[in-house]
Amino acid sequence: MRVVIQRVRAASVAVDGKICGKIDAGLLVLAGFEAEDAPADIDWMAGKIVRLRLFSDDGGVMNRSVVEAGGEILAVSQFTLYASVKKGNRPSWNRAARGDVSQPLFDQFVARLAAELGKPVPTGVFGADMAVSLINDGPVTLTIDSKTPE
Repeated sequence: MRVVIQRVRAASVAVDGKICGKIDAGLLVLAGFEAEDAPADIDWMAGKIVRLRLFSDDGGVMNRSVVEAGGEILAVSQFTLYASVKKGNRPSWNRAARGDVSQPLFDQFVARLAAELGKPVPTGVFGADMAVSLINDGPVTLTIDSKTPE
């Protein structure tokens, strides 16, 4: 499982011009899955995301988690995080899990995030052509892979 996390002042996702998920200050999480991902990957990733200290404390130091900051999380599925560009210029998506595998994983991930955060986690529409808008805060952007936790 791979994610890109962006600290945002606000973010939204729309399908066909209609907003289907939006948040104020918090984290935009783009999530991709491969067929080998398991519940342990989801649990580890959700826990890591909600506990990352990416928000400033009173001293201006990134020392508070999204929970401590009272922030929100917007989750968007994104299979392109598993692009391989080793050969040629056209990315290969072979490592990305097929939709019938990745959609249940994404749903489980969103449920786990919501449980860890203590509030609902809005999302985009799985498999749809989505327009994601955000106001990046910082900018603060991280990439995390559950198979190579650093």
